[in-house]
Amino acid sequence: MDEAIAIAALCQALVLWHWKLRQRNVTFRVYGKELIDENKWRAARYGLDGKMIDFGKQAELPARDLARELLELVGEEIAELGSEKEIRADSSRSSSTAPARTRQLRVYEEAGGDLKAVVDHLKAETVEGL
Repeated sequence: MDEAIAIAALCQALVLWHWKLRQRNVTFRVYGKELIDENKWRAARYGLDGKMIDFGKQAELPARDLARELLELVGEEIAELGSEKEIRADSSRSSSTAPARTRQLRVYEEAGGDLKAVVDHLKAETVEGL
């Protein structure tokens, strides 16, 4: 639930930031779908532990650094909307609420590469959520 609230708060801040740019008649570069899809794939595959492409810098950078940069970019809007608490609460979540991919990899590594352990973990998480 906290994650959904933080994402909504970030989306609101991004919309306000874009609106302010539009009011000042400021535009920015538009990148092709292929490039965006590459970062989308990287985010799905590696989450915050991976790297993404910063198209403006033409460099691969840690996703966590880019996430922090995004928060700094819209920091004024986050403050203006009064959303600091929601975003800060989500960024300090415990590892128990880590993305499913991260939890599954941790189980896999702890079980010495046993995929059955991952399946058992998934079954247990599914039942727990019912």
